[in-house]
Amino acid sequence: MADVGAAGPRSGLGANFCYLLRVVSKRLEELRAAYASRPVIVAPMEDVTDVVFRRLCRKYGARVCMTEFVNVEGLLRGCRNARRKIALAPDDVQTAIQIYGSDPTRLAEAARFAEEAEPFFIDINCGCWVPKIAGRGAGAGWLRDPTAMVAMAKLVVGNVSLPVTVKTRIGYGPESHMPIVDLARRLEDAGVAALTIHCRTAAMGHSGAADWSWAARAREVVSIPVIVNGDVKTAADAKRAIDETGCAGVMVGRRAIEHPWIFREAHALLDDGVEIALPTNEERIALAREHLIANVAARGEPYGVRVTRRHLSGYLRGVHAAASLRQRLNLCDSLEGCLAILDGAEQRAA
Repeated sequence: MADVGAAGPRSGLGANFCYLLRVVSKRLEELRAAYASRPVIVAPMEDVTDVVFRRLCRKYGARVCMTEFVNVEGLLRGCRNARRKIALAPDDVQTAIQIYGSDPTRLAEAARFAEEAEPFFIDINCGCWVPKIAGRGAGAGWLRDPTAMVAMAKLVVGNVSLPVTVKTRIGYGPESHMPIVDLARRLEDAGVAALTIHCRTAAMGHSGAADWSWAARAREVVSIPVIVNGDVKTAADAKRAIDETGCAGVMVGRRAIEHPWIFREAHALLDDGVEIALPTNEERIALAREHLIANVAARGEPYGVRVTRRHLSGYLRGVHAAASLRQRLNLCDSLEGCLAILDGAEQRAA
């Protein structure tokens, strides 16, 4: 009896370990398959890549989406906004949750918590250059100590059964010191499943030109997928970035805020070699209307109207009397009023 009793727990542990290995292996295969399609990916953006915007981007061809970046302390304290950010809708397929923080243990705890939302994978933000984040050791602040960054990534990888990826920059700065090539190799050794490289230093912020050659150099020394990010503003940029770097895909950030059609345009060029037409005025107005309605449904009035405004100048670019149209929309806090303004613009456009 003693032998049977002793064997039982060991068998259970072995079965559970084998199950976890199968889960990890399956998720890694799914990630590699997604990246084998040369995806154009939605970058994580604060107050932008919420469930509504991700749905719009998928509609226009985004194959992988990222949540807004989530502060691990807020998430572990039960902050309502942090919990909102990791809530995935039933149609949130191939959506990753991105977390950020400066404490490795808390990052690992938050990754375990986020795993319960069943994202596609967990991404660690090691690239945000904003001083209030990087200055406290989170985001791009990790680039000040690559050894600590690698140890942190290894800890997170070891605490979840999902693939873990990292989004970072080529270095903290100055440009004379770029750790990204050696860092890419070390992150792969730590178990990181893929790497996204924004090809600027943290010190550059969004200024200057992104140097994609660093992504090419990093890709050459690893076997994991590398995604190139920075200055991808058109379909032609997406194709050139992949052609020049050999990377698995591209990530689009600020351009998607004003022009989510970039995903269908880029995939038409990447997949079929076809340059498709820019959206018509009718399509532009229709998207503005759709986004307003969806945001109000999700967040109520007037907040749902207000959070849509940052998108509208881009959506309505080229529409007749666009400047006046945007001004009127920016002064209107009600959904009904905004829809009436758009109806009038649609009639004029027709």
